[in-house]
Amino acid sequence: MPLSEHEQRILEQYERELQQDPQLSKRISRTARYTHMARRIRLAVLAFFAGLVLSLVFPWSPWLGVVGFTVMLLSGLVIYHYLKRIGREQLMARGGRLPVAGWMARLAERFRGRPDKTS
Repeated sequence: MPLSEHEQRILEQYERELQQDPQLSKRISRTARYTHMARRIRLAVLAFFAGLVLSLVFPWSPWLGVVGFTVMLLSGLVIYHYLKRIGREQLMARGGRLPVAGWMARLAERFRGRPDKTS
């Protein structure tokens, strides 16, 4: 099916912009990738809380509790996977918050205790 005149003009405009700014395609693909990962993280967080609610009904229905725990475990793994893929730079760029990995490392360091420097 051939393109209409309007669609052809839009396509030519995109081609001109890509020739003028070669970094544009990289920025667009990176933004789309991070948007996709952020959407997956949000869905996994919702699934985690749904699993939490299901696990709270364990005293009345043990099978639902087990299903809830499994949903929580799997969604936690999905969250970890996508946070790891986003990486430290992207997390720092979003609002200037500290990355989860850095926060966890500092927390572990506090529990382990720092060796005293004696000079």
